[in-house]
Amino acid sequence: MRSLHLIPVLALGLLLGACVNQTVTTTSVPRLDTASTAVPEGQLLDVGISIFDPGIADYEEGEQTYPEVRKAEARFMPFLLAEAMQESGAWGAVRVVPNPKQINDLVVTGKILHSDGEELELHIKAVDSRGDVWLEKDYTGEASRYAYTVTTRNKYDPFQAVYNTIANDLLEQQEKLKEKDRENIRLITELRFARSFSPQAFEGYLAENKKGKYTIVRLPAANDPMLERVASIRERDQMFIDTLQEYYRTFGNEMHDPYQEWRKQSYEEAVALQELQAESTRQLIAGGIALIAGIAAATTGDSAVTQTAGQVAVIGGGFLLKSGLDKRNEAQIHVEALEELGQSLEAEITPQVIELEDRTVMLHGNVEDQYAQWRELLADIYQAEVGAMQPPTDNVTVTDTL
Repeated sequence: MRSLHLIPVLALGLLLGACVNQTVTTTSVPRLDTASTAVPEGQLLDVGISIFDPGIADYEEGEQTYPEVRKAEARFMPFLLAEAMQESGAWGAVRVVPNPKQINDLVVTGKILHSDGEELELHIKAVDSRGDVWLEKDYTGEASRYAYTVTTRNKYDPFQAVYNTIANDLLEQQEKLKEKDRENIRLITELRFARSFSPQAFEGYLAENKKGKYTIVRLPAANDPMLERVASIRERDQMFIDTLQEYYRTFGNEMHDPYQEWRKQSYEEAVALQELQAESTRQLIAGGIALIAGIAAATTGDSAVTQTAGQVAVIGGGFLLKSGLDKRNEAQIHVEALEELGQSLEAEITPQVIELEDRTVMLHGNVEDQYAQWRELLADIYQAEVGAMQPPTDNVTVTDTL
């Protein structure tokens, strides 16, 4: 009979454990740092922030991940990071680019590890054109319920702290560069771009080791005609990327309201889901304990009163178990509501065909596909302009880069 007296104590402990819940109620947004010293415009580094990996290929089963929302976020989040970096005034052009293969002084890539209205977790990596890794780390932020009030939503993104922190970390790494480092990065960017269009003509100017790091071996002559053609091609490529910025900006503006509403509802659904699951767990535990106690009392009780009480406990425990299961079914309804919200968002953010200023370029597919087609068009333009032009001569300037 002594074991029966332990049951209420165990029940109390389990119920108290099931009631533990923590909610973040404040959000702190760090200010954006600025460069400690002025940098000449010619040494400002250009940044390409690639469309993020949505992280939908390897999420765990049972995790509330909505592919249509993740794909939208993968385009929207780089735009927010680019805005934060540009606001610091410490960089050259900061552009959102369709893929990490686009050559820039600094390329930033990201993967969405977790995202809902309550928590955001990103894996960020930044590599300069030399192949040097500036940072590779995870960033996590939590939104409070106040982040979704109308006043706050108009001022900051609920996870603005994450983007500001990444921007500040990148600036901290840039501050460590010497003037010679900046010059080398920009030169290597130009030579890598040239080599991507004409590998044979620009072979031998760069050395790449097994770790993917580049160093300058020699430079083409300053008046080299093929280098001038490549510079022209690069300028057109940057103009196209600038056109894409208008697309991403429009995309971000159009996405803002429905996405914020989705996150607001997602946050509320997530909180409601947690509360329902906790209540369901408490009722399942209480019901199970009541059943055990009731069965024990009904079968081992030494009086009719004890046995009758045990039978009542069995009935009460059964009701609690049924109530707990009903709560879990109700929680599943909230999950389905989140899915519907994600599907409705997908319909509002479909990419559009891009119009160029001087012509209409018939590029099809999403923006990433269109950029791939544009690169093919640039290669054709380059070949047409170069024609039968001979590769550069060996009359080069040798430089010591390290």
